[in-house]
Amino acid sequence: MNKSKKKIYLEKVLRWMSIVILKKYNPRIVGITGSVGKTSTKEAVFAVLAAQFRVRRNEKNYNNEIGIPLTIIGAKSGESSLIGWLGVFLKWLLVVASPFEYPEILVLEMGADKPGDMKYLTEFIHLDVAIITDVSPSHIEFFHTLENIAKEKGTIVRSLKENGLAILNADNKYVMNLKNQTKADVVRCGFSEGIDFQATDISFVYNDDQEKEIRGLTFKLSYEGTSIPIRLNNILAKHQVYSALMAIAVGIKFNINLVEIAAALENFTSPAGRMNLLKGIKNTLLIDDSYNASPVSVCAALEVLDEIKAKRKIVVLGDMLELGTETEKSHQEVAQKFLKIKGNIFIAVGPLMKIAVEELKKKDFPLESIFYFSDPMKAGLKLQEIMEEGDLVLVKGSQGARMEKVLEEVIFETLSVDEILCRQNKTWKEKPFNLN
Repeated sequence: MNKSKKKIYLEKVLRWMSIVILKKYNPRIVGITGSVGKTSTKEAVFAVLAAQFRVRRNEKNYNNEIGIPLTIIGAKSGESSLIGWLGVFLKWLLVVASPFEYPEILVLEMGADKPGDMKYLTEFIHLDVAIITDVSPSHIEFFHTLENIAKEKGTIVRSLKENGLAILNADNKYVMNLKNQTKADVVRCGFSEGIDFQATDISFVYNDDQEKEIRGLTFKLSYEGTSIPIRLNNILAKHQVYSALMAIAVGIKFNINLVEIAAALENFTSPAGRMNLLKGIKNTLLIDDSYNASPVSVCAALEVLDEIKAKRKIVVLGDMLELGTETEKSHQEVAQKFLKIKGNIFIAVGPLMKIAVEELKKKDFPLESIFYFSDPMKAGLKLQEIMEEGDLVLVKGSQGARMEKVLEEVIFETLSVDEILCRQNKTWKEKPFNLN
């Protein structure tokens, strides 16, 4: 997609403004990229570092050529308002011209939707720590192959200073292929044996012995020959243990005591729409993973659903977008995964999820337990109708599927929707739904 001249000019101006600030304050910078897990890792790293340092991380969707400079400046987007952008300039002028207690560390989630995005960012943002969470088919429509995605993500590793640190997902072969592409130190995080930061003995934590309500996860950290228990009170998904491991590695890099790191992670909370456990109507539980979806993250969410005890397990899935030639295969595989975990009810939203529906029918899954809707609002109303006490419901889909609208229909009425669900600001609320 070609950018307008105005947007190109805006990006150049914001880049220059960022360079001025970075040269003046010289903060240490942690950059995080990956096909999935970027935001959760950013939040975990922030939780660890904020206990001892002045830290700023990008919020909302500020992970691109415009959002990252705005984070460096410490300003909100001017959107389409000239006055708004004047406010950004004035904030920048204040930061540059006046004595300012600028963050000691910036934690930056760095998105790459197309080839060249990461090179653009690393040309003016010089990282001390580079984290690659995962390489999988997210945005493969624009990269064509996983190798191309890995090459793009690997730019942040290749850009590292010699005294920097690369933190890699040890369980992803495409990520590990990047380990020799930097002169910086490299540490590996994951579940594999013989790595630097290994998680073992992962288990759910419940409120009582009857296992009525899930509280989070615990795991054992194997590090430098010792085994240390780590508790994640607010985390439900085992794949988010990667975020904790990578945050631990960052904390060690910045000389934080491991006991203090563990204490900080106890309060680490996933961002809205990312594997959060919510109360639903009719005394049910909802797994809100509505922020976005890729084949890897959908299968990971289904695995979590499989391991939690519940009367019935209902899955509400919206289209997975930007998969290019992998679209049909990926939606079929999601259906196969649903069958493998023996889910009870499948609710599909959007034209691409029809592929999953057809796959379920081919495998003779009961027709009375399959529902299809063209929009999430109708799906939410149907879910509201069929839910029963004791049900556990997973809601997930790509951003364009707007699956938060399903949750709006079934969330427990005393919960604050604006604070708990994703895409609740005015801009998103006014944006019409269209998934065709």
